[in-house]
Order: sequence, then structure tokens, then C-alpha cells
Amino acid sequence: MQALYSVAEIRQIEHAAEANLPAGTLMQRAGKAAAEAALSLITEQRAQSKVLVLAGPGNNGGDALELAYHLAQAGVAVNVALFADPAKQSPDARQALKRAQNSSAKFVDVAQLSALTETDWSLVVDGLFGIGLMRPIAQPLSGIVESINRCSCPILALDVPSGLDADTGDIVGPDGVAIHATDTITFIGDKPGLHTCYGHDYAGMVHVAGLEIDSALYPQPHAALNRTELFRHAFHPRPQNSHKGSFGNVTVIGGAKGMSGAPVLAGRAAAKCGAGRVFVGFLEAAPAYDSAQPELMCRAASQIDYADATLVVGPGLGTSREAHDELAHALNTNTPMVLDADALNLIAAESGLQQKLAARKAPTLLTPHPLEAARLLSLSAGLIQADRLTAAREIARRFHVVAVLKGSGSVIARPDGLAIVNPTGNAALASAGTGDVLAGVCGALLAQGIPMWESALAAVWLHGHAADTLVNQGVGPIGVTASELIPEIRAALNRLPRQDRQQDELN
Repeated sequence: MQALYSVAEIRQIEHAAEANLPAGTLMQRAGKAAAEAALSLITEQRAQSKVLVLAGPGNNGGDALELAYHLAQAGVAVNVALFADPAKQSPDARQALKRAQNSSAKFVDVAQLSALTETDWSLVVDGLFGIGLMRPIAQPLSGIVESINRCSCPILALDVPSGLDADTGDIVGPDGVAIHATDTITFIGDKPGLHTCYGHDYAGMVHVAGLEIDSALYPQPHAALNRTELFRHAFHPRPQNSHKGSFGNVTVIGGAKGMSGAPVLAGRAAAKCGAGRVFVGFLEAAPAYDSAQPELMCRAASQIDYADATLVVGPGLGTSREAHDELAHALNTNTPMVLDADALNLIAAESGLQQKLAARKAPTLLTPHPLEAARLLSLSAGLIQADRLTAAREIARRFHVVAVLKGSGSVIARPDGLAIVNPTGNAALASAGTGDVLAGVCGALLAQGIPMWESALAAVWLHGHAADTLVNQGVGPIGVTASELIPEIRAALNRLPRQDRQQDELN
């Protein structure tokens, strides 16, 4: 499991390691690891390369100074912009400064840095602020950050891009700025903020340098990145001696006037992800059949037995009285359930439905986007996005469910506080209907007997992986439609239970 650690946990690990090491050891290791990462990003010959290193006032700046020393030793032309008063630096950072000053690294006048950013650099290294930044970056540094972001060369961030919250992935401060890195080398352990909210956009490719710290010093993680290793064990090859009844029924409930496409998308996803039979219940007049997927059995919602299937409630449901009553009826069942879209809005609006949800004993999976999550928790969408892991955990805890908070770096959380951040997916998913497809995939996996936790992890991973596959094929991210995801999800799903694990085709 690729663990993700909070800033507090990283500090704890760091302090425990430093207690048994000579002073400056971790900073020297960080600088060396960062220099190796920097060298891998330089495409020119070292003697012809030009690197700009931004070194801030804290230990992150000390790491940058160590990097500058190692790059200079490697024959790279290094220019260092120091934004620190040496008298106020930590002893380790002052030692790193002396090493850099005694090397061939050139220290530049930071007052002239705006002109320097117009130089054709081979690489810019961000060592301004690390994981401890509490205030938004202010002028004149904010202007320098914006100038650096306009550079066409690779930008390597040390530990975390300056201005990005390592815990949440939000930009520090309401009007804050952050370094837009192409690569980030993060130290000691990976951080959740590098993978959710703005993390994908600002951290770029993330590389982890453990700094040779004893694994015994790491606490039990409360967060991790989603990987196939977390759910693959729940998938097995289908036996020859099976039939449609072996793989469960899915019933999708939705389809208010003008929104019949949503439950159809969920139903198609459920059918093509392995459910034995799929029913689609419509609040408005049900179509005779789905011409593109005639295997779906279209009925009036009121005519379906909710107790005989895994339920997917919410796609295109609306918020009418009839929608409310169908949802209340579904919540009273003892069958696995996925709640999405308007089902979540109805629950958010009525305490009685919230009580029914929290009292359920059967597996229940919620898939809100940030605005739906905000309604469930009586917060603003901005506050949800400001701390996505906390929001997902609170929904899971409050309603005794597994919660999937959708978005960049979707967060899957369970009531005990474990949160998994999903690394797959891209902007192709930012279109109507993709959430309906995800709900259908979740329902199909639950119907086949995959445990709820593994169903959620797998569905979210596969959903994002399908979008990544399409983009890699040159389809998107612009213009990808929800229905295009379904064949790609099916293809990846069929690779999960293969017995030959010597070459993982997915990761």
C-alpha cells in the first residue's frame, strides 16, 4: 500500500529519525535525492545546462541549497536565488548554505529575479516553502511565483509545490498562488495534497524519496493511494458452470421527466460490468426498451421489487414527492445500495431520510460530487474542496457508509477514518453522465458479491483508468462522453482476475 501521510505525521517521523542521526543528515540526503531528480530532468549536456534554484527561509530552502551544491559538483551551471536571512536560518540550513557558497554555484541578486525569469533555463527548482506554509505567498514572492509559472522549462518542486497545502491539495489562502511544477520530489513519505484537489495540476509527476528512514518509525497510515493491490484479490475468474443468476441483479431507480438518460447510462454500465440482469425503474413513463442496450429491462419504478436486487438510486431521480417516496421505500430494504445524485439531495434536505440511511445494515455506498457533499454536511462546496479527505471521512462516519467524494483525486472513505485517494482519471470525466456511469459500475460490482470497500475502490479506479486510456488513445480529454467510458471499463475489469500476475497490465 502506498501510504499518504499528513504533515503532522511527517513531522513525527522526521523528529524520530533525527534523534538517532548526526545533525544535518536528513537535509543532506534530501538535497542529494533532489539533485538526482533534477539531473534526470535536464535534457542538455550538463556543461551547457542552466538551472535556477529558489531557496526559501526554512528547511525547504536548506534542501534546495544542498541540491545546488550537488548540481554544482556535477558540473551544472547553478544560479541560486536566496530568499532568507542567513542569521535566521536553522543550523542545518546554514551549513547547507556554506556548502553551496563554497561550490561553483552562483548566487544572484533576488531584486533582479524578474529579469532572470526571462532566461532560457534548463530547469527551475522550487525550494521556497515546504509543508509548513501557513499563510498565502505575498508580494514580492507571489509575483516571482507567477513569473516562474510562465517558464517553459521543467519545474521541480521540493517536498511540495510552494503555496500548495500538503494535507488538502488546496492553494494556501483565498487569493494565494502556488508553483505549477512539472515534477515534485517529496521527502520521507507521500502526501495526500499532492494527489487531490489542485494536487494533480500543481505537483505534476510525484516522486517519493524516503531518505533511508527506518520503516519502524512510520505510524500506521490513515490514508493511501488507490492501487489495484487494494482490491484485486476480490476478483476471480468466472467458473464455466455459471448462469445469469450467479452474478446478481441491479435495479436502477431514476428517470424523472427530462432525465431518463441518466438511469439508462447507469444501467448500461451495470450490464457491461457484469451484473446478471439489470432493471431500470423510471418515475416517468418507462420506454419499451433501450434500443442501444435492449438487454436492459425498463419498468415503472413503482412496479419493481426493490428487495430482489442491488439498488442504484438517484440518477435522474429529481426531487419530487414521488422521488422522495421511492427513495424512502428503497432505504427500508435490506439490500446493497448505491446512492447518487438527487437521492443525496433528498437525503440532505430531510432528517428522516438521514436517519433511515444511518440505520441501514446492508452495504451502502454514497457517491457525491462536492456540491452534493456540501448539502449532506450543511457546508459550502468551497469548504468541502478545501479539505476533501476530512469531508469524505465525515460523510462516511455520520451515515455509516462508504463515501466516494468525486473530483480530481476522488476520495474513498469508510467510517473508521481510512481514506484512499484515487490517482486515475483526468478532465475527460468533467462531463454530464460520467457520475451515472460510476454509480452503475459500483452497483454491478456489489451485485456480483464484491465486498463494498473493494467495490468502491475498484469502481473508482476503473472509471478513472478508462478516461486515462481514452486520452492516451487520442480521444479526449475534450469531448469524451460518458457512454464512451463503458467499453474501456469493461476491458480493464476483465483483466483484473487473470491468474498470471507476472506482468501487471493495469498498473
